[in-house]
Amino acid sequence: MSELERWNTRYGEAEGHLFGEAPNAFLARQAPLLKPGWEALAVADGDGRNGVFLAEQGLKVRSVDFSPVAQAKARRLAERRGVTVDFELADISKYDWPHEAYDLVAVIFTQFLAPPERAVMFKGFFDALRPGGLLLMEAYSPKQLEYRTGGPNVLERLYTRELLEDAFGGFSKIEIEEYDAELDEGGGHKGPSALIDLIAWK
Repeated sequence: MSELERWNTRYGEAEGHLFGEAPNAFLARQAPLLKPGWEALAVADGDGRNGVFLAEQGLKVRSVDFSPVAQAKARRLAERRGVTVDFELADISKYDWPHEAYDLVAVIFTQFLAPPERAVMFKGFFDALRPGGLLLMEAYSPKQLEYRTGGPNVLERLYTRELLEDAFGGFSKIEIEEYDAELDEGGGHKGPSALIDLIAWK
């Protein structure tokens, strides 16, 4: 089964939304940093909970994912919530990153790439942001292998402080926080979780 088939199956078999309809808790906590009218890119946005949330904050959102099954659910969610989202069906691992097109890039649990491809994606985040732009990222840290309540089960795809400091050291300011929390985000992320958050300004 290909990766696309696997994700289409996961989204298709989920009762409701795979990761719930509420936004990721970390992203929701950053609402005071967001400004209406900003142009935002929601990376690997799945069935749309985070892109829709950003649109509800008054941002102009492009939601990118490679699963048409997920995006069909995302479109219905946006319609129910009464917001406009620009949906783009694309594979982030092969994405043509724009140059300084966005004020915000939101990246929530996108840990599906091996290190070489991940480095290209990380560079894409920087390139896509305008000067002064904001990167918001939440991911799982290596301790997640003990919990196994979501995310990859491969150590090299989990994020450490050192990895993020090295990858995003070119930003003008970065804040990193590591902690454990109880997640309740649909059936996909549920239970005790080892998290690492990044807030970075270009």
